[in-house]
Amino acid sequence: MEPPHRQLGMTDDELATVVELLGRDPTDLELAMFAVMWSEHCSYKSSRAHLRRFPTQAPWVLVGPGEGAGVVDVGDGLAVALRIESHNHPSAVEPYQGAATGVGGIIRDVFSMGARPIALMDPLRFGPLDDARTRYLFEGVVSGISGYGNAVGVPTVGGEVAFDECYRGNPLVNVLCLGLLPHDRLVLARARGAGSLAVLLGSSTGRDGIGGASVLASAGFEEGAEEKRPSVQVGDPLEEKKLIEACLALLDAGLAVGAQDLGAAGLSCAASETAAKAGAGMDVDVARVRRREPGMSAVEVMTSESQERMLVIVQPGDLDEVLGLCARWEIDAAVVGQVTDSGRFRVYDGAFDDPGANGGDVALADVPVESLGAGPLYDRPRTRPEGQDALQAADPAPTLAARFPDGADLSVELLALLATPTIGDKSWVWRQYDHQLFLNTVVGPGADAAVLRLKETDRALALTTDGKGRFCRLDPRRGGRLAVLEAARNVACVGARPLALVNCLNFGNPEHPEVMWQFTEVVEGMSEACAELEIPVVGGNVSFYNESLGRDIDPTPVVGLLGLTEELDDRPPPAALAAGTRVVVLGETASELGGSEWAAVVHGLDGGLPPRADVVTGRALHELVRTLVAGGLVDGAHDCADGGVAVALAEMAIAGGCGFEVTIGGAVECFSESASRVVLAIDAALLDDVLERAAAAGVPAADVGVAGGERLVARGAFDVALVDAIAAWRDAIPAVVGVEVAAG
Repeated sequence: MEPPHRQLGMTDDELATVVELLGRDPTDLELAMFAVMWSEHCSYKSSRAHLRRFPTQAPWVLVGPGEGAGVVDVGDGLAVALRIESHNHPSAVEPYQGAATGVGGIIRDVFSMGARPIALMDPLRFGPLDDARTRYLFEGVVSGISGYGNAVGVPTVGGEVAFDECYRGNPLVNVLCLGLLPHDRLVLARARGAGSLAVLLGSSTGRDGIGGASVLASAGFEEGAEEKRPSVQVGDPLEEKKLIEACLALLDAGLAVGAQDLGAAGLSCAASETAAKAGAGMDVDVARVRRREPGMSAVEVMTSESQERMLVIVQPGDLDEVLGLCARWEIDAAVVGQVTDSGRFRVYDGAFDDPGANGGDVALADVPVESLGAGPLYDRPRTRPEGQDALQAADPAPTLAARFPDGADLSVELLALLATPTIGDKSWVWRQYDHQLFLNTVVGPGADAAVLRLKETDRALALTTDGKGRFCRLDPRRGGRLAVLEAARNVACVGARPLALVNCLNFGNPEHPEVMWQFTEVVEGMSEACAELEIPVVGGNVSFYNESLGRDIDPTPVVGLLGLTEELDDRPPPAALAAGTRVVVLGETASELGGSEWAAVVHGLDGGLPPRADVVTGRALHELVRTLVAGGLVDGAHDCADGGVAVALAEMAIAGGCGFEVTIGGAVECFSESASRVVLAIDAALLDDVLERAAAAGVPAADVGVAGGERLVARGAFDVALVDAIAAWRDAIPAVVGVEVAAG
């Protein structure tokens, strides 16, 4: 048997630090609280020092990193709250509840700021679908997201789904939530005012999720280690819906001076953090916490991660009104603690009639309030992987050039790309989501970016998530830059300018020096791109220990980008072709096949360097595309990403039910994934104007052909029937998961 602190995920050095801090051995409850609060998931002990690189300030940023969600001003007294989180490890254990409670948790983060959640996005990563367990995880995760999101009444308006061998044993389930609030309803997680009461709202507390932060999300998966995996939380979306309405009503009435979700580490985190951020103390009485199971210990009560719970800080004189409002929404509420000026976090078990009155009884826990949140800070060793140079030197271009010389027929290659699950039709996923709740959705799933109207204004919000782990494996710094560039390109395609960014950084074991090298390089690359594009980072999440059977996942930063359209006169142009329009390719194509879908997935050539990530070039392209879309000069717009220009054109043809005839070159020009490129469909009468604007902006632009007909034709490269392209793309996922899809 390992000693208790090791069973809880603490190292010997960390225990020694706790003993020194307290001047004695910790009690059982203190040890458990330090274990969960100092876990990687809660304390960011391996990443905090590096995250400071991100630019976080801008005139429109109201709340930056460190709160429940980032908040930015969008005009007219309105603000947007934005948050992204991971629920990777719980979803690998129990996919439905793991994904569902990920949705519930991110929604609570947003409404804890005073915002009404109005949109969700779900960037997902799985192993190959030829594996039965992967299909089980895939179907379970999608069902969990739809089951919770639809029932709670928040639309899922977009996301991503990608498949790669590195995620076979460790899927990535990231969830983004966006909320809207008036400025005067903004609230922070602060327990202000000695004598204020801590009121626990929502569901009762059970044994589900105990140790989720310290054991499940702060360690990798090993064969035979199931007994170390704690229970995954169980979600109740109807309880969450009532909790949303009750909390927003409390804030509208001015009855709460602070609020925080009970997520990782449960009541230990929520109560201690709210007090520490206010420079106060907090006394908690676990006897006052309503429990759903008999015989629960104080350790279980304080570390339970049961869902649908919030902690609000209220003035004593407002308590009756708070309890009455909760009763009207059929939400349970109980005073479980009191703010003090002691600077201590103390936990009792029925030792006082009034919260905060010691009564001379011995506390189960008594620690400096800031100590739980001030976990260790590690500067872990970083080493460039031994095989990195060889990996980058393995450029797939010469091999592919030999296989497909100029003039080779690439028709089969295009169909093979369209049939890969990462590129293929994702409607099997998003048709399970209600994306029209609130009737704000102007552009929904399947587009480059979702667009949500801001009611009673002329403006709209754009939202996208992007990231490609394979690029980051080849060159983490460049891959980080490329993720930011792709997100900015996507919001430009719907006419929006980037406003704020959140990130979910999914990596392997930070105790591996190669993983920490990847992590720091990605952070540097993303920071550089954000600084050059003047996009503030307002929040994020780090998910380490994404490994299975000793294999780390590819470094996978996921970017969530919020954009703003100043004037939404009409629906943005779709990513589709229309008969008779001219096809224009913006940007420059180079021989950049490293990490591409064509090289890596279709041909198994997974080395080389990813595309260049020139932020200056990208910014010029983004601004040009945004002004063209906003000016009504574009009938269709689509960014070039997975599969290159050929796949972008094919996707636009499928969406528009219209073929094309173009001249774009050979294999490299068709399938290279060079960054900062966009395909436009332009009315012939406006072509000269568009080309002149591109020239003035310094953006390469080529009129490559015309849309029309029933075939996808690239002269000297491929000739594919539109119906065949549609079939390959449409059946990519349903054919594997065993679902029939009707044609048309």
